[in-house]
Amino acid sequence: MTDVPLYAQWGFTDDQWGLLVGLPQAVLTAASAATPDSTRKTRAENEAGLEKISEARASASPLVSAVAQAALAAAGDPELGEDPPVIQPADPEGYVADVLDRADQVRLVLSGREDSDAETYKHWLVEIADTVVGAASTGGVLGLGGETVTESERTFRDNLAKALAD
Repeated sequence: MTDVPLYAQWGFTDDQWGLLVGLPQAVLTAASAATPDSTRKTRAENEAGLEKISEARASASPLVSAVAQAALAAAGDPELGEDPPVIQPADPEGYVADVLDRADQVRLVLSGREDSDAETYKHWLVEIADTVVGAASTGGVLGLGGETVTESERTFRDNLAKALAD
């Protein structure tokens, strides 16, 4: 008898599970790429986003907890001293558009589920975006002034929420 993966017991296919597991890191990257920053600020955004993903392993939602564990296993777990790569897409606008398209696909995958896990998962993705865009200010001089959340970051976060809404 073969072991059935947990995600299959929840009714997800391999492709759907890959989409669910890959999206948190993609949201982190897109939120960071929405406004080009220095390497230091990009690294701070990445660390904040990974911390948000890492915290989700303790989520009351079995789906969010399992996705967070799988996402960190794929990208690298900061608690194990693994240093996941900071991804800076060559085409940030195209990457953001792709992530929003994947968010819409996730909405379709999760539609009709009767448990609260689907809503918790979608809310968690928006929380990741919020955490990343608020992690480092843009502009200013010597760390003073500047915008905490830029218009393009706000637009990404809002568009992500819209793409995930039923």
